[in-house]
Amino acid sequence: MTTQPPAFQFDNTYARELPGFYVEWQGAAVPDPKLVLLNTPLAGELGLDPKAMAAPEMATVFAGSASPQGASPLAQVYAGHQFGGFSPQLGDGRALLIGEVIDQEGHRRDIQLKGSGRTPFSRGGDGKAVIGPVLREYILGEAMHALGVPTTRALAAVTTGEMVQREDLKPGAVLTRVASSHLRVGTFQFFAARSDTDKVRQLADYAIARHDPDLPDADDRYLQFLARVVDRQARLVSEWMLIGFVHGVMNTDNTTISGETIDYGPCAFLDGYDPAAVFSSIDHGGRYAFGRQPTIMQWNLARLAEALLPLFDPADLDRAVELATQELNKFPDLYRTAWLNGMSKKLGLTDLQDDDVTLFEDLLSAMEASKADYTLVFRRLSDAVSGNTAPLFDLFEDKADISAWVNRWKPRRSAEGRPAEEISREMNRVNPVYIPRNHKVEEGLAAAETGDYSLVEDLLDVLKDPYEERPGLEAYTTPAPQDFGPYQTFCGT
Repeated sequence: MTTQPPAFQFDNTYARELPGFYVEWQGAAVPDPKLVLLNTPLAGELGLDPKAMAAPEMATVFAGSASPQGASPLAQVYAGHQFGGFSPQLGDGRALLIGEVIDQEGHRRDIQLKGSGRTPFSRGGDGKAVIGPVLREYILGEAMHALGVPTTRALAAVTTGEMVQREDLKPGAVLTRVASSHLRVGTFQFFAARSDTDKVRQLADYAIARHDPDLPDADDRYLQFLARVVDRQARLVSEWMLIGFVHGVMNTDNTTISGETIDYGPCAFLDGYDPAAVFSSIDHGGRYAFGRQPTIMQWNLARLAEALLPLFDPADLDRAVELATQELNKFPDLYRTAWLNGMSKKLGLTDLQDDDVTLFEDLLSAMEASKADYTLVFRRLSDAVSGNTAPLFDLFEDKADISAWVNRWKPRRSAEGRPAEEISREMNRVNPVYIPRNHKVEEGLAAAETGDYSLVEDLLDVLKDPYEERPGLEAYTTPAPQDFGPYQTFCGT
């Protein structure tokens, strides 16, 4: 007798309330699904029984070949600007939303399968995923969560028992992804491009009910909704910039309404500081370079505003444009405020002053000139608080430059009158010592392709507590060795 998969407590509002926004679909059958990673803490947060999730029959569910009771598997439709060019129809070409659950804190969460086979939106692709990109997203999502950055997360990773053709044959795999929702700027663009204002309004009403239920049912609620998304994304990008994260593929279909980081394909973390850093193999013009991320996000939000224009003032398009522009123009200040507040904490300051902006920017300039390691510079600044400047200075080729900067920072910091131990301790709470170093990620993925998941598991264990320095983990704190070479990433397929 076939064992039934454990039940999820689904409440599938997207399937129930938004017909016409998706296609019902079932994942492809796979020959031999096996669970290789289960996020036990996340399962607990979702109100799921971790033991039940680890049961053998769940591998088939996580692969997409079987649906648990109450699931409503569907492929969502959306459009999007990809590297500046508009694609009027994209959609979930290799993903299925299987349902929504209410977590232990009362928050609604999507459960989605990524790599579960072709859908009507696959556009010629095979709809499958391979183990490397699946585990990259698992690692990076969990790292970002531990760093306090809003993000989608991974509940499980399974192998499928088949080999998938990429540049060569790779082990097939499926990721189970959890998000506050999978609503994107591109979701609104799909219906706006078809001049279907009724569906744009229906989607906006759904998004407000899900993400901003406190907004009053007033005439300007759609404008207020835009303002909320602008604020969420300004804060999100500031957090990327503060930890040295390069998303790599900031298309509008990868820009969420919830303000969560989504899609960890060609992403990477900085080693040496470089605002022009690009890792994606297809970003030839540097559109999504590290330092351009705030500008690109504002551009993406302008595309959301365009889609929503008919809702702002149906009778006067010019006024609608004016209202939207006012909200979009708040982005630079919102971003700048969040970034400055974050930089203040990273440098041990509590009272932001006008001259601090120059202090922050001069540190970055010194880091850029020496290609100093972004993560380690901030971490070693806490040692410098107590006078031990050698670990910091060792990161710079130009010792005079960083020494002069420290001589400006020290009296500024001391003027606040707080004990050095307190400052150092607070700095270490916001400046991580462990990030998903690119070379360590690649080591883990390479081993996983041979069936060895131990390096990935070790890395996940290190990254779950990124701020507490632990003995024996020095290999996880250092930049890539010289023979690692220039780093290049690829869109996950």
